[in-house]
Parts: sequence; structure tokens; C-alpha cells
Amino acid sequence: MMSPSKRARLWALALLPLAAPALSAQEGSREAYSMNAVRVVARPSIDGVLDEAIWQTASVIDAFIQQEPSEGAPATERTEVRVLYDGGRLFLAVHAFDSEPARVVASEMRRDAERILDEDNFQVILDTFQDSRSAYMFAVNPLGAQLDQQVFDEGGRDRRASSSAINRNWDGVWSVAARTTDDGWTAELEIPMVNLRFPESDPQSWGINFMRNIRRKNEEVYWAPIPRAFGLTRVSLAGSLNDLQALDRGLDLRVKPYVLGGGRQRTNLGATADSTRGEFGLDLKYGVTASLNLDVTVNTDFAQAEVDDERVNLTRFALFFPEKREFFLENAGQFAVGTPNSLGRIADLFFSRRIGLTSTGANVPILGGARLTGKVGSNNIAVMDLQTDDAFGQPGENFLVARYSRDVGRSQFGGIVVNKEAMRSVPGERRRFNRTFAADMNVVVTPSLTMDGFIANTSTPGVSGSDIGGHFRAGWLDQSWRVYGEFTGLGKNFNPEVGFVPRNDMLRSKIHFEYNPRPGRWGIRMMEPMTNYTYITDQSGRKMSTHWHMMVGTRFDNGAYLNVFHNRYFERIDNQFRVNNVPIAPGDYDFHDWNFSFNSNPARRVAAGVSFGPQTYYGGDRTDASVNASLRVSSQLATSASFSRNEVDLPAGSFTVDIASFQIDYAYSPTLSLRSLTQRNSATDQWSTSARLRYIFRPGSDIYVVYDGLRRDVPLTAAPFVNEIRDHQLLIKMTYLLSF
Repeated sequence: MMSPSKRARLWALALLPLAAPALSAQEGSREAYSMNAVRVVARPSIDGVLDEAIWQTASVIDAFIQQEPSEGAPATERTEVRVLYDGGRLFLAVHAFDSEPARVVASEMRRDAERILDEDNFQVILDTFQDSRSAYMFAVNPLGAQLDQQVFDEGGRDRRASSSAINRNWDGVWSVAARTTDDGWTAELEIPMVNLRFPESDPQSWGINFMRNIRRKNEEVYWAPIPRAFGLTRVSLAGSLNDLQALDRGLDLRVKPYVLGGGRQRTNLGATADSTRGEFGLDLKYGVTASLNLDVTVNTDFAQAEVDDERVNLTRFALFFPEKREFFLENAGQFAVGTPNSLGRIADLFFSRRIGLTSTGANVPILGGARLTGKVGSNNIAVMDLQTDDAFGQPGENFLVARYSRDVGRSQFGGIVVNKEAMRSVPGERRRFNRTFAADMNVVVTPSLTMDGFIANTSTPGVSGSDIGGHFRAGWLDQSWRVYGEFTGLGKNFNPEVGFVPRNDMLRSKIHFEYNPRPGRWGIRMMEPMTNYTYITDQSGRKMSTHWHMMVGTRFDNGAYLNVFHNRYFERIDNQFRVNNVPIAPGDYDFHDWNFSFNSNPARRVAAGVSFGPQTYYGGDRTDASVNASLRVSSQLATSASFSRNEVDLPAGSFTVDIASFQIDYAYSPTLSLRSLTQRNSATDQWSTSARLRYIFRPGSDIYVVYDGLRRDVPLTAAPFVNEIRDHQLLIKMTYLLSF
């Protein structure tokens, strides 16, 4: 068997030639797609009607190029874009002509709904620092639905954007109005400068690009062309918006207080307890400079945050649940260090769900904190400090996260320090702390070749040795191929408690090959055959796991997707673990799985998906099956439902787990919406319901009415009709944005 050290040296020798080329210059030419900013004194009315004379003073952008389906061909429908600014605000007017306006696909009105991107829409991206890495992205559909997000590292450099590279939950304060017309649809956008960070220079230029989705044709068109392997987030290929002068952010101070009130009723084994809740707090945002932002939070509350989806854990490692709390979402990418470009979660050195949440998802009160994020020249700064209160018999903790990085062209080099420390000692125990120190890099060698990685060390009282972790990845991406190799080493005591590391004590190697042919027949737009192989040992070099993945995905012209994959596994289990309370004995296991899935065109009023996976599993058998369906009743009302079943038959026992969910979305208007989600998990015999009414009564100011209910029944011999657990909570929360 090859030793771990020899294997690591071979990896290094194999990848060394990739580092030889010099760092590439910015892709494309901003000069080829350039427009001058036109300054105005009076602002246009944001009503979706483009008949004001002020719009005629702006230059017209109307030459759009297809990416899909015919790369490089002119757009089949005309699009006109105009841009103005008055120092404090940026204005955009869009006229999306359509030869068949009755066939425009638009049914979503809720803000930030992912379905907006599956329908007719217009998107703009702003690289305000022209660093070819980070940007702000805004999207609107014909019904005036808004979607905005922050982009880091060009969205992960390719279409498979990582969650840490695109912050889809960022909410800027901006306005939009849209109308359908006899010749298509129109929209007007107003983006206050206070939402954006940009350099302290005058005049200045920004990177800018526009994209339109013509959904009935599944056609995507761009102003500055983007190759098929990438999307709008490829800001290194954006055009430029020039001659922006005397930009004004006002005092750059925003204060957002909230008040909250409600009640809760809990029943446990027939005993009922009622409680009321009344709180207030505030968030403050101050622009220290035009490019550096300070956020302060006091008595932070996340009552309006969406609930997690029910999932079944059929592995021996922790499941990853995404962050949904607003305070942690803005600028989240500036704190990200780990393995964002890898398929699957290997190591995130900072994971914000470790703050203010227990491992079971219970809330821990956050007393307050502050965060400083932004840029100073080529230097990126991100510092956050938060304090939690005593909860669940444990002392409050302080969390300090400090990250620095420097841009070198499109590459970046930096480091992070994470400190978690209990504010007092538990009797009989040492005062607890946990620290992580890391250096990382993200290097763009050529437009297609990237390398990234980190080296990290953790520190915990009473633990020493084998506490180092590292990761290195080199990847190639062009329009036809995606190839990468990576190596990860995590010590047995590598323990970033404020991170997410499902598995330590390992040396992991992986190689991935993917080819994307386009047959041009049978309604197939692109195929995605791929294979990858993962080999894992412990730190001593003993083989622990292997995984060989083979897949063929097929994307159709209408947006439907067919996928078939096969996995082969080897797992060495040293210690017994349980799956749904059924023990898995120590030993060596070889098993495999098949999966067949199909998802219909997601833009249709009725869409559906189905998946079926027969497999062997730890000496037994397992069958996974799922079905989901969605119905757009109207532009205001939509429903969706899903059902999944896992049937497992093991030597030590058998079980079946069903998870069902039903969701209703109603939007009276883009500013008033209701979402309800009901879920059933048979493994816990639990029903849960969450409903959230949101009214945006002015940009940045909201009223939320939130209901959460949980019911869990367990038969009791002594009292078979006594409810085990009932938990109902109703809250009303109001926020009000004061901007100076």
C-alpha cells in the first residue's frame, strides 16, 4: 500500500506544473463593451412606464448575444436597456420586446423566490470595485418580483455556484416596477448607492453586465457575452460603466429597530404551560468609508427566519443545514474559508449556525455584537464579534471571527482566526475555549485553471497533537470539460467547533472528470456524463472508505432534466453506530446504489419530479423513492408537495421512514406574501407547521406574522390518549428602517 506521505508527494508533483503559468490578466475586454454613465438632476418616476423624456438622455444598450441555445448568435427578441444616476441612486429602464407577448412566462410575485430565475426575467450585475471577483446582482420579472444577491469569487467560477460564493439571501433596499405591454414587458429599477460598496475615487468605473431570460424559448442572452460554461456571475467578462462622479451615500447611517410580541403554549404529557414574549432590539449599519461597513446588533432576534426542511440522516456523519438568519447572510462570503468548490461538504472553518443555535436547532439568545466588512484598496477585511447569553445550563459564549485577504489580480490570499470562549467556568471544569487559525488561497492561473486550498490548526484545552488540517484543489473548466483533483488531510484532533467538519482523522484524495457534449438532436441541449473516485484513509494510512461515482445527466431544450447515476462504496466501520436506532456492527462493507430521476420543465404551471434508488446498504438492502409536484394556480397562488420514503432492511433490524411536506405560497402583491409549510416525519412521529406572513410596507421595513406549531405523539401504556408534545407559538414582529 502506498504510504500517505508518498501519496501526498505524488499529488504535489502531479499538480506542480499547473502552477507554472503566470497569473492571467482579466478575461475579455471591458473596452469592447463599454458605456458612459449619464448623470441627471431629477429622478424618473419608478412606475414601469418608460414614456418620460429623461430616459431619452441615456445611451441605449440593445445588442444582446445568445448563450443558449445558439451561442454567439444575435438574440431572437430585442431588449433595450438604459442607465442613469443622480449621485445617490442608480436607475435602469428595461424594455423587453416580445413577438408573442401573450406567451411571456411570469407567475411569481414573491420577493427572492428561486422560481423568478426559471421564468422570463432581466438581471443586472455590478462589479463596483472592478476586482473581477465580487459583485451585486439584481433581477426582476414581468410581474415586478425582485431578487437580489451578493456574489463572491465569481460565484464559484462556474455554473455550479457554491453556497458560500453566492449569497442568495442578501436583501438590498431597492425599488422596482414592471408592466406587461402589447409588445412585451417593461421594468424600472432604482438602486440607492447606500446599498453598494465602492472605492473612494472620483471619477470611477464599475463592471456591469445584463442578461435576459426568454423562458418559452429557453433562451439566455447577454450584453457582454459569457461562454456556456459560466453564468452572469463571471464578472471578469463583464462590460464597464464609466465616468461615475460625485457618488453620494448621505450620512451612510441606517438604523433598523424592531419590536416583537407573542405567546406560546406547550403541552407535555398532559401538562400545559403558557407564556408570553415581548422584546425589542435594533440593527445599525454605518458606512465607515464608501467601501467599509460597520454593522451593530443588539438583542438580535430571528423569529422571521424560515424553518429547516425535514431530512433523514442515513449516514454516520452530521447533516448540513444552510444558514437562513438575516444577520449572518450579508457579506457571508467574506468569512468563508474551506472547501467551497468541492462537491459535498468536507470542511468549512467557519459555520455561522454554530452561533445562537444548539445542535438540535434550539435558539440560544444573542445579546449583541458587531461586524466590520469591506475593502481598503486590494485588502479585504471581515471582523465579527458576537455574545450569547446563558442557556440550557451552559454559560454564555463569545465568538470572534477575523478574516483578512488580499486580491492579487483575480486571485486572493488570506487567513482567518476563529475564537469561541465561554464567559465563565462550569464548576469542576476548566474554562472552555476553541480556536482555529488558517491561511488560504484562491489562485486563478489561467481563465480555465484555478487552484485553491487552506492549511489550518485548532486549539482546545486538554487536546494536543494531530490538530492540523489542510486542503488543496486544482481544477480545469472550459465549455466542454470539467476536471479537478483534490487532496484533504484532517488530523484526529482537528476540531473547529465554530465550523462544519463532518469527518476528521483522514487523508482524502479525489479525482473528477466531466464532459459536456451537445448532441443537437432528440430535444437534448446538453449531456453531463461524469465520473469521480474518492479514496480515504486514516492518518496512519489504513484504508477507511472508497467511493466511485458514475453519472449521466441530460438537459433538454425545454428545461427538463433526466439523471441516472451509480455509486460503489467501501466503508470500514471500527465502532458501532446507529441508523434510526438500528445498530451497524463494526466490519468492512461493500455496497452500491442506483438512482433514476426525472424533473419536468420547472417553468410550467404544473411541474413534477420523481426519483427511484434501489441499493445494497451495510450488509442489507435499501430502497429510496421520492416524488414532488408544484402547481401555479395563478400569478398569486402556488402550491407544492413532496413525499419521500426510505425502506431499509439490515441484519440487525428494519425500518421505513416517510417524510411528507405541503407548501402554500400566496402573494397578494410583490410586497405582501404568505408562505406556509407543513411537514410530517414518521421517524419522529412528528407533524410541524410553519406559516409566515410578510408585509413590506416600505423598502427595508417589514411586518411579520409568524406561526409555528409542532405535534408529536408517542403511545403511552399508562395513558394511551395523552398527547406527548404540543407546541404552538404565534409572534408578530415589526421592523422600521431609518436611513440618514
